[in-house]
Amino acid sequence: MSTPPSPVGSSVKTKDMLIGALLRVPAQAIQRRIITELNAAGFEELRMPHMAVLQFPGPDGVRPGLLAERAGMSKQAMNQLLRSLEGLGYLVRSDAPEAGRARIVRFTKRGHAAYAKIHDILRDIEREWSTVLGPKRFAELKELLLRVWESPLAREPAGMARAASRTSGRDRSGNNGRGGEA
Repeated sequence: MSTPPSPVGSSVKTKDMLIGALLRVPAQAIQRRIITELNAAGFEELRMPHMAVLQFPGPDGVRPGLLAERAGMSKQAMNQLLRSLEGLGYLVRSDAPEAGRARIVRFTKRGHAAYAKIHDILRDIEREWSTVLGPKRFAELKELLLRVWESPLAREPAGMARAASRTSGRDRSGNNGRGGEA
């Protein structure tokens, strides 16, 4: 059985790809598709960097600092994206009620429409993936990803949960921190 070529165009065989690439490559393909379809649907100004703001669970009612944290970027970089989206008419920033100088982000009507379109596109992608993988395997994929989402693995820097457990004498597999993978 031959290994299909790597989707990233490198000489690495897909069976040798590590978890980072296996998650990143499909995620980037999904984001490119979202932007392409948003542009075709009349949201021509949106670009890939805007996905840092528009990604789940969305910016509506959230402070810019939290958006920056979610996206893994500086507050200054996030505020630049927010200024761009504000100038394009997708959102507004206003004073947070009862929060002193804090600001919150709110979608405009156009922002709500773009966010709704993102959900439509994602539902289409899920239907396509289910067709390609088969409904059972797609459901298994989603179940596994949900387990990762709900676990400390998605909340801590990669490997930190295991490293912390080693200092306490046991890793996640119940071993004493030596050998094997959890």
